Amino acid sequence: MPRLNFSRQILPILAVIAIIVSIVIVLRTQPDRALAQPVRTPPVANGRPVVAGAGVVEPASELIEIGAEVPGVVDRVFVAAGDTVGAGAPLFSVDSRDARAAVRAAEARVARLRSQVAAARTSLSVARRQYALYAQAGDPRAVSRQEVITRQGAVEDTAAQAAVASAQLREAEAQLQTARVTLARHLVRAPKAATVLQVRTREGQFAPAGRQGNGDQDPLVTMGVIDPLHVRIDIDENEIERVALGQAASISPRGAAARRVQVAFVRAEPLIVPKRSLTNASTERVDIRVLQLIYALPRGRRDYFVGQQVDAFVPAKAAR
Repeated sequence: MPRLNFSRQILPILAVIAIIVSIVIVLRTQPDRALAQPVRTPPVANGRPVVAGAGVVEPASELIEIGAEVPGVVDRVFVAAGDTVGAGAPLFSVDSRDARAAVRAAEARVARLRSQVAAARTSLSVARRQYALYAQAGDPRAVSRQEVITRQGAVEDTAAQAAVASAQLREAEAQLQTARVTLARHLVRAPKAATVLQVRTREGQFAPAGRQGNGDQDPLVTMGVIDPLHVRIDIDENEIERVALGQAASISPRGAAARRVQVAFVRAEPLIVPKRSLTNASTERVDIRVLQLIYALPRGRRDYFVGQQVDAFVPAKAAR
C-alpha cells in the first residue's frame, strides 16, 4: 500500500474539510433576513375592532400663535403662562415713543390746518358779501363793471383757497389716523378669549416682526381655548378605509396605557397631509400620509396637557 504524502494529499483534504465546516457555521449563525410584514395593530380593543393611531392634545381653537406687528423692544408684558384673558386684553407692548411723537405731530398739523380752513372760509364769506354789494348796485355810474369783475374774481380765488385748505385738512386727518393705527399696533391684544399657554418674550427683549410659528419667527405668545381640549389623531392612509367615522374613540396617555378616556368625534380634516407626529417606534413608517381626526376630551379634564402625545384607538368598520 503506497504511503500518503502529508503535504500533497492529507493537507489539501483537511483544508477542504475546514472550508466546508466554516461555511456551515457561517450559514447557521446568520440572522433571519426574510422580509416580513410590519406588526399590525391589534384588531380589537375592549372586544371591538379598532384602528390604532398616534395623537397629540391641542386646544379646541388650535394653537393661536401671536407675534409683534412692528419690530421693537418690549417695554411691558401683561400676561403670564396659565392666565385666562378676554378678547382684546393686552398681552405685551413694544416701545412706542416714536409712534407717540408721530401722533402728536400729526395732531398739531391737523389743528393748524383747521385754523387755516376756518380763516379761508371767513375770507370767502367776506368776499361773497362784498361781491353781492357790488353786484346789487344797479347804477353803472356808482360801480364800474371792472370793479364787479374784480370782486367776482376775489370770490372765486378765495373759494379755491378754501378748497385747497379743506383738502389739506382731510389729508392731515388721514395721516393722523394712520399714525394712531401705527401707535395701536405697538400694543398687542388677545384676538379672542383664551388661555395663555406660553410667553416667549420678556421686558427689554427685542421683538422682531414677521411670520410666526412655522414661518420666520417663533411666536412670542401662544394661546388657545383649553376647555374642552381636542386630540388630533393621525391615521395612516392604508388604514383609512377601516375607520368608522363619527363614532367615539378612546385614548390613553403615552406611558399610561391603562388610563383610557372616551373622546367624542368632532370632525375629520378634509386634507390628507404628510405624517409629522412620530412615535419613534422601530416599525413606524415616516414616508406616509395620514388622515387627521379631531376628537374632544370631556370638559374639565385637567390631567391632559396641550402638546401631550397619546395612543388612540378609533372604532373600525365591522369585517365583511
